[in-house]
Amino acid sequence: MSEQLELWETPQQEDCYLVAGWQQWADAGAASSELPRYLIELTHATRIGRIRSDGFYLFQVPGMHQLMRPKVKLVNGYREQMSEHHNELYRAELGDKHLYIFCGEEPQLAEELYASLFFEMVQALKVKRVVALGGVYGPVPYQKEREVSCVYSLPTMLRSLQDLALTLSNYEGAATLCTWLAHKAESLGIEYMALYAFVPAYEMAALAPDLMRIEEDYRAWHGLLRRVAYMADVPIDLAELEHRSRDLMAKWSAEIDTIAREHPEAHIRAYLQAISSAFEEHPFMPLDSAWDELGDLLTGMEN
Repeated sequence: MSEQLELWETPQQEDCYLVAGWQQWADAGAASSELPRYLIELTHATRIGRIRSDGFYLFQVPGMHQLMRPKVKLVNGYREQMSEHHNELYRAELGDKHLYIFCGEEPQLAEELYASLFFEMVQALKVKRVVALGGVYGPVPYQKEREVSCVYSLPTMLRSLQDLALTLSNYEGAATLCTWLAHKAESLGIEYMALYAFVPAYEMAALAPDLMRIEEDYRAWHGLLRRVAYMADVPIDLAELEHRSRDLMAKWSAEIDTIAREHPEAHIRAYLQAISSAFEEHPFMPLDSAWDELGDLLTGMEN
């Protein structure tokens, strides 16, 4: 095993899933950076390994000193805190299965080595499939289910994706970390998929600031984790996220009511109606969930 890869546990199960996220470019709604950390806390996952961060990050770039350098907190001249880069692996026990969770930071240097270490970790754990999480901002209805786009590594995976209510991406342009890793996974024969949730962001020239967007999109988190739980066949308690999602939608509805009342020149309701009318919703309704809901309905009718 490479020196920069440290695993403190030998895998006890095969065919487990690994959920991965990074502090990265494609992180709308904090779907990549914060959702995996939320999942770690929710499942009481245990840290079992890491990719050492040596050589992957810049200390500074001329003219951008404040962006690259570590953040320090001093108290009476003593260093109380110093930020560090982290690329850490966790294991959650969910029922009789394991779920691995990886939280990392997009490398700035030596990306080939980083990918090699990441997939060495995947192979050492005998992971069945990697599910990388990301987010993309766009003009989508805030009150509807989030569209989820997919990039996958192996053509043989396509059939298994068809019941996940996914949009298969036809994007052309600069690659995200998640998509670049899909390219690397194919050469290794590894099942890898990147799920990108589309997170509401609205350009409103009549307002200041002129961009409204959801910083932590719990509705997107909920949709992504539902798909993970279904694919990996693991129980993930989504009740809290459902509550957070409802609160978020109520907060946004109230904010839009305020804007419509105080800034009629923004025409926000007409703007959002145009977005909603052009949007085709694809809710994720796996077959087993549909049967559960039908069973509940029939039970209610009998009573």
